[in-house]
Amino acid sequence: MDFTPRLVALDIDGTLVDGFGVMPPEVRAAVRRVVDEGVPVVLSTGRSWLATKTIFDELGLPPGWAVSSNGAMVVTYPPFEVHHETRFDPAPVVRRVAEIAPNARIAVQDGLDWRVSREFPPGELLGDVAIESIDELAARPVSRVIIRDPESTEEKFSELVAQLGLHEVAYFIGWSAWLDIAPQGVDKAHGLQIVCDALGIDRADVLALGDGRNDIEMLEWAGRGVAIGDAPDEVKAAADAVTGRFDALGTVDELDRWFGREASVAS
Repeated sequence: MDFTPRLVALDIDGTLVDGFGVMPPEVRAAVRRVVDEGVPVVLSTGRSWLATKTIFDELGLPPGWAVSSNGAMVVTYPPFEVHHETRFDPAPVVRRVAEIAPNARIAVQDGLDWRVSREFPPGELLGDVAIESIDELAARPVSRVIIRDPESTEEKFSELVAQLGLHEVAYFIGWSAWLDIAPQGVDKAHGLQIVCDALGIDRADVLALGDGRNDIEMLEWAGRGVAIGDAPDEVKAAADAVTGRFDALGTVDELDRWFGREASVAS
């Protein structure tokens, strides 16, 4: 195909690391080959910035851009600087969740910090975490709301999501019993467009890889959007192509098509 990537956008979980947060050395090496060819690598993830930073450092990426919190925060690092943050009023969602699911945990993202209704399972939220009342959580604009119910079944949690009737905010269901709620119109594609505008890169020249439902807009937006083989059917349907499963190094196969070993052979 007539396509030359000028920017590579990469989801993290399920694309660069497995469910335990482990990055295969082959993935790290493939990303390094992109960097070595001078093409910007932009992590584009639902993770908060502090959770994104760990992967940025592990990859050894040069100073550059990152899109975190499903597009609500766009930063450069190092040094760390926030270039864009979108916030919205969390009060309607927070109060509705507290009413219909009083046992669910609610977290709001406030810059790099978190304010929560109850403690979350260890390791799920990085940064300073403060426990607050529902009124306090609803009091001021935030960049994200997370609803978490570790004791719920997937079916019951899906019923909760349906009852919320989310019409004015975008939402992404992660794994079972985890719901990300973002400002309307804000997703990974939104964040990546900010990066492209700053770098003078057309979205038609972006290669994007992802595996989750929160990657759909990014895969549709990019010049070449590629779904990892483990992705749900609706994610695959949104992509231009589907690579192999994560454990079969599908991420590496796609990156090497354009950078490094397979690209050299093809040329």
